[in-house]
Amino acid sequence: MGRITEDLIRRNAEHNDCVIFSLEELSLHQQEIERLEHIDKWCRDLKILYLQNNLIGKIENVSKLKKLEYLNLALNNIEKIENLEGCEGLAKLDLTVNFIGELSSVKTLQHNIHLRELFLMGNPCADFDGYRQFVVATLQQLKWLDGKEIERSERIQALQNFPVVEQQIREQEKAYCLRRAKDKEEAQRKLQEEEKEGQEERSHSGFDGHVYMDTSSTLPSSEDSRDHGRAPEIQERECPKKKSDGSQEDLEFWNKPSLFTPESRLETLRHVEKQRRDQEKLSEKKKKVKAPRRLIAEDGRALNVNEPKLDFSLKDDEKRHQIVLDLAVYRYMDTSLIDVDVQPTYVRVMVKGKPFQLVLPAEVKPDSSSAARSQTTGHLVICMPKVGEVITGCGQTSKHVKSPRVSTDSSREQTEKRGKQVERLEVDPNKRSFPDVANIIQEKKHVPRRVRAEPKIAPNEEDPGFEDNPEVPPLI
Repeated sequence: MGRITEDLIRRNAEHNDCVIFSLEELSLHQQEIERLEHIDKWCRDLKILYLQNNLIGKIENVSKLKKLEYLNLALNNIEKIENLEGCEGLAKLDLTVNFIGELSSVKTLQHNIHLRELFLMGNPCADFDGYRQFVVATLQQLKWLDGKEIERSERIQALQNFPVVEQQIREQEKAYCLRRAKDKEEAQRKLQEEEKEGQEERSHSGFDGHVYMDTSSTLPSSEDSRDHGRAPEIQERECPKKKSDGSQEDLEFWNKPSLFTPESRLETLRHVEKQRRDQEKLSEKKKKVKAPRRLIAEDGRALNVNEPKLDFSLKDDEKRHQIVLDLAVYRYMDTSLIDVDVQPTYVRVMVKGKPFQLVLPAEVKPDSSSAARSQTTGHLVICMPKVGEVITGCGQTSKHVKSPRVSTDSSREQTEKRGKQVERLEVDPNKRSFPDVANIIQEKKHVPRRVRAEPKIAPNEEDPGFEDNPEVPPLI
């Protein structure tokens, strides 16, 4: 059963930034509230209040809501109209489908001079002869009754026939009150019988609900122990019988005729709550502790696991020599709920405690890997450089570096030896010969054949046709 609490009101006041003292509209429908309380102290400025489909049995603690204009109490257990005189601004009142049998209680609404609309359909009083005429004549400020406009001629006729109609209403109220008193006695007797049956069941099973065995009984024999080993199988066969019995009882309850009274509504609610508790107990018994998800096989191999059931893509970026994992995590999920672990042969991502693990096609460098959320899609992008490759910036080519085929121990010894030795320049000519400077010549530049000039033949002085011209300078 629900109660009106400060936390409940704040949770339903999100449109007012959870501030309740200045709240003007409040909706508390379908909360199984049994009593109307605290609202007149915490929410003095309320103008609209929704309380339909609850278990409220009495109108109370609303007289201080001076600004209240609309009150909805449909589908509750109200039997009398009362305590609404202080709601000075009340203009609309909805009491559809309640248990109002005292129609004369509508006279208390005469003080609500601003009341324009009233709903009483679905109540026992709506079946009385002269019901509408009585209400129209009693509440002359009303403009609408049960969604139907009140005409001036209808009000005049109701006022003319009011003495006769009032007498009829009082007689019908008296007969209804007698029937209602019998219904209450019957409901009280039935409730006492149910409580007595429950006490008897608890006494048979023990004061704490457990069945105790006689300690003086002999120990079971070997055959009994073998039968005891088959007990779970017998229990499993008996479970469907119990379940069928429960379903039969449930079917009988819903097929059993019942009166339309507040007690029947409460009985139905108790039955539904009992079914829910039984279902929760049954589910707790059936619930088994799940074994932790295996991420590593017995032989040490990493397994592919996708427990959060996320879409992903894995591609080999040869241009940057890295492996890129694009994991479609939830777009609006907080990054603090994601944990990334990159290993040389696999990558593991914990999403809200659920593991996603993928074996990589090549060995990667965990220390050089990076993970980031995409600003457009919210996906998790993990970049993992491959082993044996140097990663450069975008647009630059990468250089392959051959990894040495030497064990780690031998390489460690070599580094230690190099650290102990003192490096010196080699100047001994016995070890290193100096270069021959005389033999260093400049290479001839290659000239294309078509551009190369024909060599000029210098004339020889011994040539008989040679004439020395003194004006010509000598050739160098």
